[in-house]
Amino acid sequence: MAIVFEEALKKDLASKELSNVYILFGTDGYLKKTYAEKIGRLIAEPDDVFNYCKFSSNSDLQEVYDAVMQFPFASDRKFVLLDDFDFEHCSKNELDKLNSLLSDTPDTAVLVLRFDNIEIDAKKNAKFKGIVASAEKSGGKAVCLDHRTVPELIKMLSNGAAKRGLKMDSSVAKYLVETAGEDINLLSNELIKLCSYQKEGIITKETVDLVCSKTVEASVYNLSKLILASKSTEALSLLDELLFMRIEPMSIFYNISSVYVDMFRMYAARNEGIKIPDVAQKFSYGNRKFLLENAERNLRNFDFKRLSLSLNEIIKADSLLKSFRADERNVLEQLIVRLIYIIEKGELVDKA
Repeated sequence: MAIVFEEALKKDLASKELSNVYILFGTDGYLKKTYAEKIGRLIAEPDDVFNYCKFSSNSDLQEVYDAVMQFPFASDRKFVLLDDFDFEHCSKNELDKLNSLLSDTPDTAVLVLRFDNIEIDAKKNAKFKGIVASAEKSGGKAVCLDHRTVPELIKMLSNGAAKRGLKMDSSVAKYLVETAGEDINLLSNELIKLCSYQKEGIITKETVDLVCSKTVEASVYNLSKLILASKSTEALSLLDELLFMRIEPMSIFYNISSVYVDMFRMYAARNEGIKIPDVAQKFSYGNRKFLLENAERNLRNFDFKRLSLSLNEIIKADSLLKSFRADERNVLEQLIVRLIYIIEKGELVDKA
């Protein structure tokens, strides 16, 4: 079973040499939606009722089959999209029909199976492997579209600005990701706003602050990133800002602690030779598998002592925050300082 990724799909679109079948799956709903639309627009316009056909998860598979097999009208090919077909729970007859359709998709059609709300474990799911194998018989491809990494998002923003005749330095693009979050749909919208406002020249951090929205989730998550980067002044300043915004102290605490829990899980998994998809399935991460990927990167600066000392401090802070006598601001400030101290001192910490 061959799985390809975004770059392979980009090449197909750029060359306009499309396969007969595409199976789009992965954690990024925006990418799956965008690429399904791009494939469709290369063949027909969405209002072309003869050559642009969309089917939902509860559609009759026979209707999908008929749409694929019918000749296009005044066109070389037709586009057929089937969303979230529940191959796991359908009857054997329906699954056989789907496999037959995938393996025999004619050159006059491009069939796209998009799995948006159905989570796919490509390595373990035997039925999924079966439909991918069927698609390959007709030259089809299964495309994994997971969340882009921060460097990929930075490149996307910089290139997007350049295409509109503006310049966005990588440091500014990174700043936008840090303040607005890593959701690709939101970032695309923020880039449009920036370019509409700037019109020409260079997009700066000041422009980002002036034009773009700072999400609470991204701001809280950024606090953890500042802690891991040992930036105490910036972390304490951001804590003040979050508390001024009336973000619940426990919400701030749970965000910090969740980052460390993710690291602990990945540390244990790494020692046992367990891979990220298995950890994600075990702890029900769903489409947030990228959190474990982030945790794996963060572990480069941690040994067991740093990690265990940090978790001890988090447990102490949790107990204090749940008591009625603790000053929540002080507890969070002390936690931030102690976590950074542990990162900086490492093996030299006698009593952190």
